[in-house]
Amino acid sequence: MIPLTTLRENPEKVIERLLVKHFDAKELVERILSYDKQKRECQKQLDDNYAEQNRIAKDIGRLYKEGKKEEAEVSKKRTGELKEAAKDLEDKLKSFDDNISQTLVLLPNMPHASVPEGKTAEDNVEEYRWGDFEKNFNYLPHWDLCSKKDLIDFEIGCKLTGAGFPLYREKVAKLQRALVNFFLDEASKAGYTEVQVPYVVNADSGYATGQLPDKEGQMYFVGEDKLYLIPTAEVPITNIYRNCLLKKSDLPIRHCAYSACFRREAGSYGKDVRGLNRLHQFDKVEIVQIVEPETSYQVLEDMKTHVGGLIRKLGLPFRMIRLCGGDISFTSALTFDFEVFAKGQEKWLEVSSVSNFENFQANRMKLRYKNEDGKPQLLHTLNGSALALPRIVAAILEDCQTPEGEILVPEALQAYTGFDRI
Repeated sequence: MIPLTTLRENPEKVIERLLVKHFDAKELVERILSYDKQKRECQKQLDDNYAEQNRIAKDIGRLYKEGKKEEAEVSKKRTGELKEAAKDLEDKLKSFDDNISQTLVLLPNMPHASVPEGKTAEDNVEEYRWGDFEKNFNYLPHWDLCSKKDLIDFEIGCKLTGAGFPLYREKVAKLQRALVNFFLDEASKAGYTEVQVPYVVNADSGYATGQLPDKEGQMYFVGEDKLYLIPTAEVPITNIYRNCLLKKSDLPIRHCAYSACFRREAGSYGKDVRGLNRLHQFDKVEIVQIVEPETSYQVLEDMKTHVGGLIRKLGLPFRMIRLCGGDISFTSALTFDFEVFAKGQEKWLEVSSVSNFENFQANRMKLRYKNEDGKPQLLHTLNGSALALPRIVAAILEDCQTPEGEILVPEALQAYTGFDRI
């Protein structure tokens, strides 16, 4: 949530920056500032009311002591009127607070100055690429490989649940488990503390990290219990620190977690959803950092290096792209996507997004720390996929296949799988 002070001080800048995300914020900003002005006027009236009540209370005692009972009774009546008026003002004040909060959450985060202009993924900027992109024979897409070798059963998954919920068999099931353990171990080596999180969260958690109300239609909702299945472990991890005032010595906070992730992916269709390309349930290891504002962009660089290092260790060709204004998420200030190249499909598959949210999430969840002056200050939050499994699995199956029909397990995973080929 954009801090209200930012809107008060420079509303024109907020409107201008959000246009980079192709979001016209003018009407919402003006509405928030109108509520804020009325709230401050109401607060002044309430403060004046309390001050008059205090003054009259002192007078009543004095009047009784002086034997001026009638005057004292008149003052008591006036106090009663002021209390009634104060209650009305308190109700109005709460209403203005609610209106401000409900409108503020509709504004996306302001993009960083380095976010390029653009409307769609086609306008994203490639920063670099790494690996062997050559095709030495006719590589098969992973769905053909899996059907031939009975490795992933999409039909049974559909029978059990529906489309987008595959069943993994034998060595591919073990490959998934190996990837999870590899990613968690690498995160631990990099200084992240592992946590195991719930797979369902309440609405407060969804609002705090920005999934609600923006992505409500994309989240699975358990109606009777009013809980949401998590779209990523970022949500419960970051919410560990909701409504917390941390010490400087607590920072930086680094967490990693494995979880299943659930996304409705409403509107997905066509070739982009074939096989493992887009699922409703998938596994992912997430890394999250909570840091001082001054360090967050260096931390973002460190997280990018970590994610790129994982893909290199798997030996998969990949590229890193900087997302443009039209493709960046509601909550992010700056995002870099990592995409592996699946040779069977001849297609780029996103396997990680690494983002800096600056103080946007921290403001929504009231996450602060005491700075060197002892004053509470909002922190910065960052997160990244390290990594998302289904597309990594798809890329390993496609890129590591041999002309003889085997799939070579990346060397970094062999100690985890117990086998070197499928």
